[in-house]
Amino acid sequence: MGTELLNEDQYRELQKLGEFDTTTESWLQTPTDIRKLGGAIFADCRYGHIFVFHNSAPSFYASRDSVAR
Repeated sequence: MGTELLNEDQYRELQKLGEFDTTTESWLQTPTDIRKLGGAIFADCRYGHIFVFHNSAPSFYASRDSVAR
């Protein structure tokens, strides 16, 4: 499809256009050194603020899988 993940700076610029991810999160481009360690970053916008989080992808999905059950 030709799409790419936004990096943290691009995500912050996007939020200047409107509030996105007020009920969801978006994966962001994660630096290679963090990815090599199994980590990933994601962000959302709540309470008028941008929050950037880190987690391992398996851990991120495991917490959602247990909620869905």
